Order: sequence, then structure tokens, then C-alpha cells
Amino acid sequence: MRQAIATIFVAPPAEQQLRAFVKPLRALLVKRLHALRTNPRPPSVTKLEGVDHLYQIREGGCRIVYAIREKDLIVLAIKNGTRTEVPRS
Repeated sequence: MRQAIATIFVAPPAEQQLRAFVKPLRALLVKRLHALRTNPRPPSVTKLEGVDHLYQIREGGCRIVYAIREKDLIVLAIKNGTRTEVPRS
């Protein structure tokens, strides 16, 4: 049996990142977040190594990083782009 999520919290930095997207993409991401409420660990999710309760899911060209704590889902970051677009030092 799957654990249903009671509440979705969006961290302030993630909320700012979400608001920066154009409206159609933002609506798609919000729809994906609501879908996580019924199934917080869908088949396409990646558990981040070395950190308990931290997951990543991709939607289009975006990555959503979130944590699951008991019956709450906490969105930590929403990033656009791929790893190759991130400057490396």
C-alpha cells in the first residue's frame, strides 16, 4: 500500500524558482507536484545517494528535488536545465 501525502510544503527558494518559469511550464510542474501527493515515489523517481529521504524527479527539462518526511512532502529545489549546462570549476 502506498503512503498518501497529507501536505506539500514548498521551500521559499523553490517557490521563487517555480515562479520564474513561464506559465505553461509552471502549470505542468504544479500538476506533477500534485500527482506526487498520491504517489510520492513513482517509477521515474531517483533516490539521491548519501541522503535519507531525498528524491529527484524530472519533468520536461526540469528537476524537482524533494524530501519525504512522514506524511509531508517538502519541495527543496526546482531547477531548469541539465547537468551539462551547470558551470564547473
